[in-house]
Amino acid sequence: MTEESRDILLSGYRRFREGHWAEAKAEYEALASEGQRPHTLVVACSDSRADPALIFDTAPGQLFVVRNVANLVPPYQPDGGLHGVSAALEFGVKVLGVSRIMVMGHAHCGGVNAMRHGAPDNCRDFVAPWVAQGAPVVRRVCEACPPEEAEQAAEEAVVRLSLDNLRTFPWIAEREAAGTLALSGVHFGIADGVLRSMRGPGRFVALD
Repeated sequence: MTEESRDILLSGYRRFREGHWAEAKAEYEALASEGQRPHTLVVACSDSRADPALIFDTAPGQLFVVRNVANLVPPYQPDGGLHGVSAALEFGVKVLGVSRIMVMGHAHCGGVNAMRHGAPDNCRDFVAPWVAQGAPVVRRVCEACPPEEAEQAAEEAVVRLSLDNLRTFPWIAEREAAGTLALSGVHFGIADGVLRSMRGPGRFVALD
């Protein structure tokens, strides 16, 4: 499988070089010389089925994407620790000057499932403590809805949690209050390809 995966990647790279890169060569050269100016920072899950660049059909340089297990944003905590998500947020907001931060959850999320049922036994070093930060919110939501709705309700609850945590960052809250930075949440249905946007107090509505 190791050689097979390498061959798949190399074949994809060659298609990229001969097709997409060749067609967008001038665009890439401009991005290299002028730098990136993405309009939106997306916090998404690492899940291989939910790629923001594909879902939004964006060109290089438009999205600054931060991906992790269950699209989680931890609270603001400048304690000198190694905070990858928070570092990306700071760079995107303060250096790149994005005008929107979008949190994108998705259906059948393994990270949210771990919040509901516990992390896999062989993922105790990092996954278990990471998903634990969302478990209390997920538990409350699941207890308040029918079992058949619990999976999506939990995934949407994690999007709302991440949005709430974004507002604990003072330089995000200040920009949102000033109207220079918008925050939004969406949920992507893998099976139906439908994107649902958060409206009002936590409702998610399918986009046209």
